[in-house]
Amino acid sequence: MHRNLLRLILLSACGCWPGTVVAAEKEWVTLENCEFIDNASNDGDSFHIRANGTEYLVRLYLVDAPETRSTEPERLVDQGGYFSISVPQAIEIGVAAKKFVHEKLVQPFTVITKFASGMGRSNIERIYAFVETKDGDLGELLVANGLARIHGTKAAPPGAKSATDEIQKLQQLESQAKQAKRGGWNASAGKETAAVAGASVTPPPIQQLPKVEPSAPKMVSTRLVTTSKPASEATGKLDINTASKEELEKIPGVGPGISKRIIAARPFRSADDLKNVKGIGKGKRYDEIRGYFQ
Repeated sequence: MHRNLLRLILLSACGCWPGTVVAAEKEWVTLENCEFIDNASNDGDSFHIRANGTEYLVRLYLVDAPETRSTEPERLVDQGGYFSISVPQAIEIGVAAKKFVHEKLVQPFTVITKFASGMGRSNIERIYAFVETKDGDLGELLVANGLARIHGTKAAPPGAKSATDEIQKLQQLESQAKQAKRGGWNASAGKETAAVAGASVTPPPIQQLPKVEPSAPKMVSTRLVTTSKPASEATGKLDINTASKEELEKIPGVGPGISKRIIAARPFRSADDLKNVKGIGKGKRYDEIRGYFQ
């Protein structure tokens, strides 16, 4: 009892009470001449790097690129909805973002971080950071090319007054990407064309006004899906009774054989009836596939 009383007195003296988390504001740390590490788990906003002989898993502040796999269907639906595209199209934009980041990080780059934990399921701790490439801030490049949405943990990068200033800059870059129909914004126009048309764009440094100037570096492109009937604008999911064979085969786990069986079994009362299709059943495959349909 006396020990608990002493603890309360000490907590009161420092302005803390049980259940409160107190953490000192960390200073920015700059890791220069970083090296990109190729890893199967890398994507457009989270990737492995090496700095000063140590491996880190970096997660970008303020931006979120679509997933490259179907392991999180609900998240993909949310990401596709942001761009008004279907889930298979969102995956293709995610793959394009992953390739874009790999290309931008071929040359040495700089990571600016406070080592704030980015959670995640990797055995290597994931840290939030801003990444500066030879063409500018990586998050800004992704948004300027329509390969990521403005979403996620906020922080004011060095040189910016607040996170709000950086978000406003990203919003202007996104607006320009929409007008130019780059990346996911091109897909939302419903055209069967490259995910990103023309050269990528390079945003200005943080200290300058957010005006995007075109440059000539190579841009990754990918072929988007043309839908026979647009996916639901509200959810980005496919219609089980009208999705084309090509659309069905874009869904992980659905090959030519299963897509033929789905089409042959139409009409369905709802996508729940997929469990009656041979090769899908009521198990894990059904659980993985069901999230892609209305």
